[in-house]
Amino acid sequence: MFNITKQSPDRLDIELFGTLNTDDMRLGLDELIEQSEDIKNGKMLYKIKDFTMPTIGAIGVEFTRLSKLFGLLGKFDKCAVLSDASWIRTAAEIEGAIFPGIEIKSFPLDDVKAAEDWLAA
Repeated sequence: MFNITKQSPDRLDIELFGTLNTDDMRLGLDELIEQSEDIKNGKMLYKIKDFTMPTIGAIGVEFTRLSKLFGLLGKFDKCAVLSDASWIRTAAEIEGAIFPGIEIKSFPLDDVKAAEDWLAA
């Protein structure tokens, strides 16, 4: 499942859990792109729990939207990733080192306060 909530004019909260199929990915990415349209100097809080690899169809949907997704990077300055899987937290930190202009920091899933404080700093 892929849920997106706009917490404020400059912040989106995204929750991923379970296996994403083609429809989940299509709807989720379209909503992410739509809700990000007017964001500047934004912040994102990702919660990823009980996550399994998306279906092949879902990955295909993601590839078709890559140009729009890369365009979103300029709208956000910070992204906190909360996850119960250490490999996801490590991948998030690597992405933060690769993509210029966005600071990404990961936290254990139950460390919401630390993630919120970091985003607010």
